[in-house]
Amino acid sequence: MENKSKGFPISHVAGFLTSLLLTFAAVFLAFETTLPFRTIIWSIGTLAVIQAVLQLYMFMHMNEGEDGKANIINIAYAFFIAFVTVAGSIWVMSFGHYM
Repeated sequence: MENKSKGFPISHVAGFLTSLLLTFAAVFLAFETTLPFRTIIWSIGTLAVIQAVLQLYMFMHMNEGEDGKANIINIAYAFFIAFVTVAGSIWVMSFGHYM
């Protein structure tokens, strides 16, 4: 087995600092602005998606590997499962009291 150590992981530190910056930007939007509620929610959601993509590439190494199709299929499946979980939870919380 080869040792693929390249020294100090500057890309991980940069990804971590960028994630912190995005988190603090969301906190600032939530607590320190007088924007309309919908604008704040959409802005925080956009920052969350950007941070998720950043973490997939910086920490989960989705841009590495021999088979790019497998990574795309895995990401699509993860989004499908997340959508089903969130949509199902909203559905049960909204209409579960009728039963």
